[in-house]
Amino acid sequence: MVSPDVIRTVIGVIGNAISLVLFLSPVPTFCRIWKNKSVEQFSVVPYIATLLNCMMWVLYGLPIVHPHSILVITINGAGMLIEISYILLFLLYSQGRTRLQVFLMFVASIISVAVIATLVIMLAHTHERRSMIVGIICVVLCIIMYASPLSVMKMVIQTKSVEYMPLFLSLAAFFNGVCWTTYALIRFDPYIIIPNGLGVALASAQLLLYAIYYKSTQRQMAARRNKEEMGLAEVVVIKDSANKVGAMGVSNGR
Repeated sequence: MVSPDVIRTVIGVIGNAISLVLFLSPVPTFCRIWKNKSVEQFSVVPYIATLLNCMMWVLYGLPIVHPHSILVITINGAGMLIEISYILLFLLYSQGRTRLQVFLMFVASIISVAVIATLVIMLAHTHERRSMIVGIICVVLCIIMYASPLSVMKMVIQTKSVEYMPLFLSLAAFFNGVCWTTYALIRFDPYIIIPNGLGVALASAQLLLYAIYYKSTQRQMAARRNKEEMGLAEVVVIKDSANKVGAMGVSNGR
């Protein structure tokens, strides 16, 4: 009979894979930013929140804090590198005040984790106490990470468009939350269960918004394309008219 620890390990590995998909799901968004050389209306907040969350979970999984948590370290370490790449692209293609805000949030996140790690290791002298302190912080940050798209969800409701709420990100967040909640239930870990359970609920809400506003989004995008095509057609007509007038002027001059 397969032991619960083996099952938990297998689910943890699956969770690593799904979490990696979650971290990589914004790639189409950043390809768009790279192509257009602009961050448009995309927000950096979800990526800052995710970076801060990853750094804290790496701290939580360290043997000096919470032993036997290698699967927590591996995926969150990878997540750190991926999120830093996204934030650097935001810095590259944002301008003025927005760029300064992104930079300050980035630096503040790194300094905050460094201060917390130093204080926990110096002042808490048992694994249980360190796990509790860092775990509580991780729960709070996870809730912030999962709640960070709420501002985007508000914009979706106001504009009746899901254009700026990537579907891949919502799907990956949903399956990621389900997997890690299951992982934590096998060997009860409230610090993992609470934020990931909330993540499932919020991701479900995002998917519901997609179902509600998908057709509206398609209509808006089609109308915008038609308007652009009509504008281009008007420019062509004006240029043709100008060319004809010019040709007539040359002919009369002769």
